[in-house]
Amino acid sequence: MIPVSCGQIAEAVGGELVGVDSEAVVDGPVVIDSRKVEPGGLFVAFAGEKVDGHDYVAAVTEAGAVASITTRPIEGAPCIVVEDAQAALGELARLVISKLPDLVIVGLTGSQGKTSTKDLIAQLLAPYGETVAPAGSHNNELGHPLTALQANERTRFLVAEMGARHIGDITYLCRITPPKIGLVLNVGHSHIGEFGSQDAIAQGKGELIEAVLPGGTAVLNADDPRVAAMTSRTKESVVRFGEGPEADVRATDVVLDADGRPGFTLHIADTQHAVQLQLVGEHQVPNALAAAAAVQAAGLTPEQIAAGLNAATTQSKWRMEVTERADGVTVINDAYNANPESMRAALKALVAIGRARGARTWAVLGPMGELGDDSQQEHDGVGRLVVRLDVNRLVAVGEAARPIHLGASLEGSWGNESAYVETSDEALELLRKELRQGDVVLVKASRFVGLDRLATALLEEASQ
Repeated sequence: MIPVSCGQIAEAVGGELVGVDSEAVVDGPVVIDSRKVEPGGLFVAFAGEKVDGHDYVAAVTEAGAVASITTRPIEGAPCIVVEDAQAALGELARLVISKLPDLVIVGLTGSQGKTSTKDLIAQLLAPYGETVAPAGSHNNELGHPLTALQANERTRFLVAEMGARHIGDITYLCRITPPKIGLVLNVGHSHIGEFGSQDAIAQGKGELIEAVLPGGTAVLNADDPRVAAMTSRTKESVVRFGEGPEADVRATDVVLDADGRPGFTLHIADTQHAVQLQLVGEHQVPNALAAAAAVQAAGLTPEQIAAGLNAATTQSKWRMEVTERADGVTVINDAYNANPESMRAALKALVAIGRARGARTWAVLGPMGELGDDSQQEHDGVGRLVVRLDVNRLVAVGEAARPIHLGASLEGSWGNESAYVETSDEALELLRKELRQGDVVLVKASRFVGLDRLATALLEEASQ
């Protein structure tokens, strides 16, 4: 973080200085985990259900923290006392960003592909200036400001991934990091249980486009009608990406290799370039096009963009990680999160890899979260798609995923092609018994069911 005095921090967050000099300067990282405190840093104490950060204020002071943002005074510790720690964190990040007028902020959102696209954008920009981007998918009201606070005077680019569960969430995040470039990937079903409809999701995602700064650029998916319609929500320049002829940045001649990695011809700024992605799945093509359009708006040339796409690798855990075990079984770990669109994309990638290798395919699927009234229908649809794609074996894990198994059965699955188990341990035991050399196994679900641990176990067991 840039150096900021405690007096400036207190003024920005509406806090009261208790036991701390207003001239004391914070020049280290801002953290919410007491174990990560460094000398010169600032600790923000949150009172959670199981752990209260205020219990660690004395320890972080001993470790060299200049002060802590707290909601109550802590005896013997320098504190900036506020009413709401979360709001204070956001206001502090807003202060820091306001002191970096030359920072180019690329904001992005979408129902799926945010983290993969964020990783691509960061890798494309990094050779041309110091770049800050969130680790994993730190895209909410806590992770977002913590990422912004990593920027300093040397930072040229900030890639700001923005998630949303309600109308107004993205508007709030954009107040912290006003985007010079705003990118909307797609409007799907993720968090539809909170929003209520895809139109409401589109309304929420489009808040990013409304926030694009004067002279900036809105980057929109020409292949998604709800996103394409967001053109009307900005007066700034618009760049469209997609596979259709109306897109400014587009792909043709898409082909998957034996590892399920797409290659294509990139059309950008009246030039054509061959691209072979190192990422798995045809769904990475629109992510790559979105990243290309965003970094072109940031000043990169078509040649730099194509070279960067060819070199980019997977950066975040549990997102289409493909690993071949010593016994020849291939595990595709995509167990970080799941929604209907990402389920379909992962299943298609599984089938493409299996077909290229002449291998038997397994889909080990858990439930998708936050689908509201659409949950039963969407899980049923996934099960039916498994059958239509001719995946060899399906294992549905957890009560909420039972409709996947039922959908497959109703679509024509027979014998032991589809199985339902209640726990990830049962799924692991079934796989131990029935996997054979050359099989390809996709493991995918929202993280709360523990299939991420199943995928890890599958890989660890083969190495023992």
